[in-house]
Amino acid sequence: MKRYLLSTLLAAAALPAFGADVGVSVNVGQPGFYGRIDIGNAPPPRVIYAQPVIVQQVQAQPLQPVYLHVPPGHAKKWSKHCHKYDACNRPAYFVRDDWYNNVYVPHYRQAHGGPGKGHGKGKNK
Repeated sequence: MKRYLLSTLLAAAALPAFGADVGVSVNVGQPGFYGRIDIGNAPPPRVIYAQPVIVQQVQAQPLQPVYLHVPPGHAKKWSKHCHKYDACNRPAYFVRDDWYNNVYVPHYRQAHGGPGKGHGKGKNK
């Protein structure tokens, strides 16, 4: 009886842990998105650093730079975070939050109709 009671209590205690995992996804063109953005014909971005940041250059021919919207700490320690964006071997420009939210998001929504839909791994915090 004690064994049954103990296993029942353990199972009941584990149930809230399964139901508590709530994920929120934020896509390109929405505030709070972090990741690679396609500038396309959007107005020129305001960037954090004037020169692109390259963690490791292995390519024989130069690669096109990528524009990224990343949290402030990611730009400062890019070598630690570049793999999350698949951009370690590329020149990377980090766009400013105000440009992303006030210029790119409205441009993206107008060009793509409504809220953004992307492939980023942004999280709403």
